[in-house]
Amino acid sequence: MFAIAKKLREKGVLGLNERNSDYIMRLNPRRLYPLVDDKVLTKELALKAGMAVPDLYGIIAHQGEVREFADIVRDRNSFVIKPARGSGGDGIFVVVGRGKRKRDNYRLSSGLFVSEGEILHHISNTVGGQYSLSGNPDKALIEYCVHFDPTFSEVSYQGVPDIRVIVYRGYPAMAMVRLPTRASDGKANLHQGAVGAGVDLRTGETLNGVLENDVVDEHPDTGALIAGLKIPMWNFILESSARGYDVTGLGYLGVDMVIDRDRGPLILEMNARPGLNIQIANRTGLAHRIARIEAIYDASASPEERAAVARREFPAHELSPGARTET
Repeated sequence: MFAIAKKLREKGVLGLNERNSDYIMRLNPRRLYPLVDDKVLTKELALKAGMAVPDLYGIIAHQGEVREFADIVRDRNSFVIKPARGSGGDGIFVVVGRGKRKRDNYRLSSGLFVSEGEILHHISNTVGGQYSLSGNPDKALIEYCVHFDPTFSEVSYQGVPDIRVIVYRGYPAMAMVRLPTRASDGKANLHQGAVGAGVDLRTGETLNGVLENDVVDEHPDTGALIAGLKIPMWNFILESSARGYDVTGLGYLGVDMVIDRDRGPLILEMNARPGLNIQIANRTGLAHRIARIEAIYDASASPEERAAVARREFPAHELSPGARTET
């Protein structure tokens, strides 16, 4: 056991206890948590900073407002319902269409149809706090449904892939793409069975993937190769992630983005307690990169300058075979 721990430490693998005590407790004051734990506040902060986010159609904050759902989505064929304080993808409904004859039938991203009554019941549960981090009453957000960029069409199953960037003191340190699968029910959540693919910060090119704790070369549902995808607008994504530090004040931060086929990169949410599976996806540890950031840290650097440093300092150890699309 001690030998394994020593080997992991030598490789720079960051453990949960070290992450919590050395970084989250030290760099993320609890008074700032609501800025990222509440998706409404996060969206407001991002908009104020000029960052692109999915359009917000409406908020249902009380049980008495649940009946307003039909009016909010009256002219919408697609939309997403999510808890303001949810986590891990729980409680998210992705509606991608309506019944041809009955407008109050809604088609989910999984292909299943649900009635308006079922959606109202789900919203009521959401407002009641069923999916909130603390179990306390919550709000249901109804917002724009992202149409994912065709770059990911062959490596995603019925859902929208997202990009997670770990930002340390304003510097992007590591990134991965989370690819929905049949097992994850179309959600980009590793704990529910999505594939995580590491990203070369220098080029924005995907590396091999990880499914649970196994390294995989192909998407389990489509059979498409995971490595070698060139993520569009990669420099902009890194710069936006770096700006997340300026917006929230959180020194250890996870920034989640999606790429819409029409609107480009959008900030989906930010996280004050991002997980550590990103190290498995990249097959390298965070600790060495954090140490390097500490050594070259410049408090006066702009988000663009910090992103440029990340591209220079943190290329992948094993570059993936040629990219299949252009930036």
